[in-house]
Amino acid sequence: MTDFYAEAQKLFAYTQAMRRDFHKHPELGHQEVRTAGIVAKELQALGLEVTTGVGKTGVVAMIEGARPGPTLLLRADMDALPILEQTGVEYASQTPGVMHACGHDAHTAVLLTVAKLLNCIRGELPGSVKLVFQPAEEGMGGAEGMLDDGVLENPKVDVTLGLHVWNEQPVGWLGLAAGPTMAGTEIFKVRITGKGGHGAIPNLAVDPILAGAQVVSALQSIVSRNTPPLKGAVVSVTTFHGGEAFNVIPPQVELTGTIRTFDLAVREMVLRRFDEIVNGVAGGLGCIAEIEHTRMTPALINDAHTTQVAQEVARRILPDCYIDSTGPFTMGGEDFAFIMEKVPGLFMFVGSANPAKGLDYGHHHPKFDIDEASLPRAAALMAATAVELLKR
Repeated sequence: MTDFYAEAQKLFAYTQAMRRDFHKHPELGHQEVRTAGIVAKELQALGLEVTTGVGKTGVVAMIEGARPGPTLLLRADMDALPILEQTGVEYASQTPGVMHACGHDAHTAVLLTVAKLLNCIRGELPGSVKLVFQPAEEGMGGAEGMLDDGVLENPKVDVTLGLHVWNEQPVGWLGLAAGPTMAGTEIFKVRITGKGGHGAIPNLAVDPILAGAQVVSALQSIVSRNTPPLKGAVVSVTTFHGGEAFNVIPPQVELTGTIRTFDLAVREMVLRRFDEIVNGVAGGLGCIAEIEHTRMTPALINDAHTTQVAQEVARRILPDCYIDSTGPFTMGGEDFAFIMEKVPGLFMFVGSANPAKGLDYGHHHPKFDIDEASLPRAAALMAATAVELLKR
């Protein structure tokens, strides 16, 4: 039986070099031309059939096993964020204002390493492995674009695996939890229109700022009074724009923000109450409200069987790691949920923080960086779980 952790450690120099190269040259969503080109070249060097331009800048490759069996999809995301890096490391971003601040550089390097590990034993595999390098995870529809281009077909995918390095936990921690794990996410935009006027004569105006302020306060009652206490939900107003002069009541204000839920029934209730409150409060103060909701991701829900297999594998190949079967449980969103909504699977979390080295800044922070000791653990866990799922 292959010792995947030992093999992944042998490939550490490769994984690290790939990760650091991607980190130095980050690309925003749907602009991952250089990254996708390197990924395709690495996969073609393994003799794999490679398809580029999937979902605009995505890459897909197939590892065909020696015997018939299921098709397993393994996914990594490739895009960076519009953040000015402040780490000061030698492999820091060379593109001003763009940074790998969420670990997607690590995910891409890990999946390339997994490709090497699985390709070496392809003669032992029943079924096929579809390697998916996805663009534009950060709220730009990358998973949906790949779905539209048929990433789950030809051959039809039976089970899925994704992975995320996790800087909220140290190296040696593994998050392998069944059930809801990451929240479904919505973006909202509210325009409240009244009647502008002089700030000294408010009785001749219809003040949308007053209405907007009341809306912000009233929306907090959805979580505190309408949501069951044991069901998670978040309603956050994060921008409030209106007016340009200190003595002028503007005719319109605009609010934006986000809604996060896990449960579909809770989501429907929150959206219904949101619209009722916004329209009711604005209307009660003489204003008109326009509401736009944009669904970003569904909730990410891990399949119980796939999770159990991964836990068994982790105990066997990474006995020194701590397996957390209850977390993480986060209101953060993840667009791999679009794929898992259609095909059962597991999104795994691999601890990557090291406070002693100062490597514990949160995701999307300008000083975000990981302890690269997490990389072999991540590659071994994904490769070994893939093999076990195919065999079962």
